[in-house]
Amino acid sequence: MANRKLGCLTLFLFLALCASVIINVFLAIAVLGRVGTGVVREEPLTKFREIVVQRGGRGVSDRVAVIVMRGLISSSVPGAAGDNMVDDLRMALQQARDDDRVKGVVLEVDSPGGEVTASDMIYNAVVKTRARKPVVVYMDSLAASGGYYVSCGGKYLMANETTITGSIGVIIQTLNYEQLFNKVGLAAVVFKSGKFKDLLNGARPMTPEEREFVQNFVMKTYDKFLGIVAKERNLPADGLRNSIADGRIFSGKEALENKLIDGVGQIEDAYAKAKQLGGAPEATVAFGAVIASIICLVALMVSGAFAAKVAARASTVDLRISGSTTWSTSPIARASDASIS
Repeated sequence: MANRKLGCLTLFLFLALCASVIINVFLAIAVLGRVGTGVVREEPLTKFREIVVQRGGRGVSDRVAVIVMRGLISSSVPGAAGDNMVDDLRMALQQARDDDRVKGVVLEVDSPGGEVTASDMIYNAVVKTRARKPVVVYMDSLAASGGYYVSCGGKYLMANETTITGSIGVIIQTLNYEQLFNKVGLAAVVFKSGKFKDLLNGARPMTPEEREFVQNFVMKTYDKFLGIVAKERNLPADGLRNSIADGRIFSGKEALENKLIDGVGQIEDAYAKAKQLGGAPEATVAFGAVIASIICLVALMVSGAFAAKVAARASTVDLRISGSTTWSTSPIARASDASIS
């Protein structure tokens, strides 16, 4: 009996090895074919399968597309369709723009913020979509800092009365562990090409010049954030700077009173508003789910392509300064993170 099980296992492993060899041969042929012809074909956009939330009128093809942005906004967060969550949202917004059946978009936001560049990329994708179709932003439990930045791209902003939003401001923070190093007898040895290369090095005190440099950077980034809010909400920048844009948070009700949003309600109210703005009262409300091929995933894992992709990413040289700039409402950042909230 044991020999029979061992034989079955050996046969299975042999078949898996053969499948791996065959798949790798086909992949190699495909790559060599591209290199040989010098032609790089554009990859088609991932399609999103429609999942109906509210059924529309019989025989009506109009749609309201629901797109969800949840969690940290970061190009480091893996995506379901693209390389990261930023690519996922941009692809979903583009698909909604290009689909003639879609008359309006509801962007549901539940995020504390995230990276500056990632937030700005999604904001611009929302603005591009808004230029062609009405975008209603619904703020769920949390749409603060970078989450609010992205939300500003919508045509109509709605939140629950208890939503936490706002947090318009910038903060960069790090940890200084010089005294801890002294206690355990450790010292950092740094070789750098310029005086600011180890700007957020926690193994030594910051110099006055470095503090001034970081503070100027903070204020320039803050001005960018403030300018977006002032432009999109039609509010004076100086008035914002001297009042509500000091990093404080608001409930949805308070945000409405301060003209940071256009209305309060439930998610169903956002659907209704999108139908109204899109002139499609009988539209079906649906959101997209990525269509994943199980066969393709298994093939990638068996062939080793998945492992190769991970290894390639791991070997990428990182030339950034010590710390990445993010929009976040988190009160404590990691030692090497710079946060904007």
